Amino acid sequence: VQLVESGGGFVQAGGSLTLSCAASGTFFSITATGWYRQAPGNQRELVASITNGGNTNYADSVKGRFTISRDNAKNTVYLRMNSLKPEDTAVYYCNADVHSIITLNYWGQGTQVTVSS
Repeated sequence: VQLVESGGGFVQAGGSLTLSCAASGTFFSITATGWYRQAPGNQRELVASITNGGNTNYADSVKGRFTISRDNAKNTVYLRMNSLKPEDTAVYYCNADVHSIITLNYWGQGTQVTVSS
């Protein structure tokens, strides 16, 4: 199983980006998925998560600006980021619990988001 992220880049403050994370490989289903981020010198932190039932959870710092969603048919999770701030600059990682014979947790390779002031 692989998680492949895309959509990162460079944007000015106030701008928007949409990150995508597509799962590939052989498995039955994806249960919980989430986006994390890690800025230089900081610990990796949860940004947003979504269950296979569609229940969402957001870090306080992104509530009202970011939206997580998923397309189960495409095994893809998205993170729409609006009103971006310089402090959102980080490497963003996709994470998912993938169920095959057993359920294992996977990480994507990360995608850089840079917000200029």
